[in-house]
Amino acid sequence: MHIAPIACKVTKNFANLQKILPKSCIYRIFFVFLHQIMEQTVQQSCQFAERNARIGVFDSGFGGLTILHALRAALPQYDYLYLGDNARAPYGTRSFDCVYRYTLEAVRFLFTQGCNLVILACNTASAKALRTIQQQDLPLINEKMANAQMVNVLGVIRPTVEIVPSLTRTHHVGVLATPGTVASDSYRIELLKQDDRLIVNQQACPMWVPLIENGEHLSDGASYFVRKYVEQIMARDPLIDTLLLGCTHYPLIRSQITSVLREIGAPSCRVLAQGDIVARSLADYLRRHPEYENHLSLGASCQFLTTDDAERFASAAALFIRSAVTATHVEY
Repeated sequence: MHIAPIACKVTKNFANLQKILPKSCIYRIFFVFLHQIMEQTVQQSCQFAERNARIGVFDSGFGGLTILHALRAALPQYDYLYLGDNARAPYGTRSFDCVYRYTLEAVRFLFTQGCNLVILACNTASAKALRTIQQQDLPLINEKMANAQMVNVLGVIRPTVEIVPSLTRTHHVGVLATPGTVASDSYRIELLKQDDRLIVNQQACPMWVPLIENGEHLSDGASYFVRKYVEQIMARDPLIDTLLLGCTHYPLIRSQITSVLREIGAPSCRVLAQGDIVARSLADYLRRHPEYENHLSLGASCQFLTTDDAERFASAAALFIRSAVTATHVEY
């Protein structure tokens, strides 16, 4: 649809309209009309956009695969590219600056691989790097891309905290996370933005990720550490009725966590994993942002990349997504 011919038709009738309406009203009508035409033009251009972009999913290791699994279950039509920076994992004990640099490198790499959306399926990266990348780096990246597709980076913390106020009845909320995520205080800050009445307790669980990644999360030793951290946070605040799993590894021990809660007399405490929450949030985001959705390719495929050994990655990944995968080693 071409705007110029339509605008000309409106201006030809300007003299006649001026006899009926004040000039200020005519200008207002004219610009509202032009705005509507421009919106229709953008929507039509989106409809005919070339679908050649993938959704990138990034994590420092394997935990983000639980997010990827949920995304593919909810939105199976899209093409996905998963990147695990396993060679430099874990991120949880690294400084803010280090996590930011590593995450930005990964994000830039995924953009070069044809992703127009990147999901930081890592709570540490979401806590320590997302805001800086969104505010400082994305504007420059999109400016350099000129007429190319716009790109964006989304995290996992915001979607998770947005649903909490509607679930908790006591307004007492607990967060189980890595030491790095707890130290960032991101969950408490974001939860209080949603509802300043919330009382937030956080518990660092440094042993859970190593146990899960080494396939020991069902062992007696793992049971000890699951009980230890759950009991610690519930002892500090027995009124907690909602526990957030603030690490993408933790869904693999969700059943053990709920078992401990039942045993210590808190069977009604709700345990929230992030996968389904993030998947619903992304589906809603794509509905509201056709400028991204209309570029996504619809091949229902998934490619796996790792900065570490590809065979080791493929072997461990099966634990998280319940199916065999083939991975490729990359350096960037």
